[in-house]
Amino acid sequence: MIYTTLPHTSLEVSKICLGTMTWGKQNTEAEGHSQMDYAVEQGVNFFDTAELYPIPAHPDRYALTEKIIGNWFHKTGKRDKIVLASKIAGKASFTKFIRTTGFKKDGLVEAVNGSLKRLQTEHIDLYQLHWPERSTNYFGQRGYKHDISDFWQDNIHQVLETLRDLIKEGKIGHVGLSNETPWGTMRFLEESKVHKSLPRMVSIQNPYSLLNRTFEVGLSEIAIREKIGLLAYSPLGFGVLSGKYLGGQKPENARITLFPAYARYSNEIALEATQKYQDLARENDMSLTQMALAFVNSRPFLTSTIIGATSMEQLKENIGSIDLVLSEEILQGIEAIHEQHPDPAP
Repeated sequence: MIYTTLPHTSLEVSKICLGTMTWGKQNTEAEGHSQMDYAVEQGVNFFDTAELYPIPAHPDRYALTEKIIGNWFHKTGKRDKIVLASKIAGKASFTKFIRTTGFKKDGLVEAVNGSLKRLQTEHIDLYQLHWPERSTNYFGQRGYKHDISDFWQDNIHQVLETLRDLIKEGKIGHVGLSNETPWGTMRFLEESKVHKSLPRMVSIQNPYSLLNRTFEVGLSEIAIREKIGLLAYSPLGFGVLSGKYLGGQKPENARITLFPAYARYSNEIALEATQKYQDLARENDMSLTQMALAFVNSRPFLTSTIIGATSMEQLKENIGSIDLVLSEEILQGIEAIHEQHPDPAP
């Protein structure tokens, strides 16, 4: 395993982070525990979860994933071996059953306390805002469309104050963003620069893959210059970059087969690009899965790649990607395809 340091902290994290959002829906608790056991054996020390998980979000499954992780900590006694990250759900129609207060003080305090209880721990190492409160472009929206009627009062100072107090109480260690834009990222960073008592965002969890490299426009420079590390999610585009959906295939129990609404990475152009990436991988005697993950692992602005799997076979292949180094010839081939199909699935 390769390890990196979470920016502006002393925390060493594995460059492969274990994602958990299928546990409690597509995976049983026993399967989740087996995944954690195997990941730790392979040197993975970084777990990412959220109060929203498992997906799709539903009142009957609320926060089951955190409970599964908490039970594993209780069973194994390995909490001190893991850098643990979780997230507060943002405002949305599909999260009204969680809360409607967004990132107001009471909402943040309630969310952190709930996660701590479910995770059976006294602290969360990295606590993240799952998506912005304001109306902006995330979750597959390509461009920003300003709605003058959608008034949003900038409450970033108050959010950071609440997070600071939670840090002082020892409930969380560090804070990060997720699904954030360049404006939002710099707004948070500047607030903590001007007001020295406020905590600094140390990471940003955004989508990044061969099918979605929009992070490179604006955010990659911020990540490098400001030292805010990318935690790349959906590095396989909901499994599309495994190639299993090519040719109109609908594998049984696969995410997009089960949840057709998750079509973010499977439009016609994205599948066309995926076929070309698969051809390139085969020409170089490697799986598309490992080539796609190795590409993400190689980026200079990356801190960790969040992988997710529903089977042990998938998990082993995903974690094994850390040992693969892409040649300059393969990287040039990837760039040639990217020029033909730039970001088909934002």
